[in-house]
Amino acid sequence: MATIDADAHVLESPATWEHMDAEFKRHTPMVVTQQSGETTLGTSGNVVREYWVVDGRIHNKQVNMGLDTSEASREMSDVQARIDHMKELEIDVQVLYPTLFLRPITVNAEIDYALCKGYNRWLGQINKHSPEELRWVVCPPLLSMDKVREELKYGKDNGACGIFIRALEASKLISDPYFFPLYEMSAEFNLPICLHSGVANFDVHEVYREEPGFNKFKVTGVGAFHQLLWNHIPQKFPNTRWGFVELSAQWIPYALNDISLRMQRRGEELPKDVLGDNNIFVACQVTDDLDYILDAVGDDNIVVGTDYGHNDTSTEIEALRRLRSDGKIPARSADKILDDNAKRLYALN
Repeated sequence: MATIDADAHVLESPATWEHMDAEFKRHTPMVVTQQSGETTLGTSGNVVREYWVVDGRIHNKQVNMGLDTSEASREMSDVQARIDHMKELEIDVQVLYPTLFLRPITVNAEIDYALCKGYNRWLGQINKHSPEELRWVVCPPLLSMDKVREELKYGKDNGACGIFIRALEASKLISDPYFFPLYEMSAEFNLPICLHSGVANFDVHEVYREEPGFNKFKVTGVGAFHQLLWNHIPQKFPNTRWGFVELSAQWIPYALNDISLRMQRRGEELPKDVLGDNNIFVACQVTDDLDYILDAVGDDNIVVGTDYGHNDTSTEIEALRRLRSDGKIPARSADKILDDNAKRLYALN
């Protein structure tokens, strides 16, 4: 059985943006260093000194760094170091998600396209170093829907195995018909829609600026799950797969109970196998009550990730090894979560 890390991260560096087209170089993100003012600590206790500047706005760069990983591995400046660490952790495949893009970074369509394209070309080059072990999710420029196809095709041709989205993309709910072409392309390219913890809306992000991330990053993702089912989006796109990543999974019974009651009011019922019938997969955490989750939805549509490179409530660099070794769930369920289910979500061989 393989061990697949369904949610690992890369941390962007100035080298990332070397892959931007020459015509867009004026949009290259800058790194600025804090030289005065109150000290800020990152989630690992590190002193934060560096910040990104994108489209005139400043963004955290060093707040969520997992110092149990090397800088060369986190930023992919040494791909072999990343592979060696994966082998040490007994991980066969990592699916790579971005870091900077977890937050809103621009409302300018040209800048959005330039950054997405440059990021995708960077990940395509990383994949060439290790095409089987390092898979990734493509960042579509959703402010320019006419340019999404070229990015999905590039991703599909260069090792991508999913499509990255956040809650409230382009200031719209993911049930908005604006995104229907994306969902059609998802099925066409056999790339699942992977909604990762995060939000692409400046207003929401600013309202929750001082809170630790639960509302703006987690709750909005749970709400997106509710929107899909309430609006029958999976039925409209039966060949599209959906992944909900880095939200934990313990909320699933609550969300299903709530939507079941609401649907009963309009004379509808949820299917018995809600996740399976809707091609939905959810990434759990090893800190979840897995017995409770598996009793509610079974073990066919649950995956797990380490959040490699970060240090927050979803991070557990030993998560995959622990899931097989701690005996909290049946061995067959652990094998499904670590191997079979992730292969089905990401269409891995």
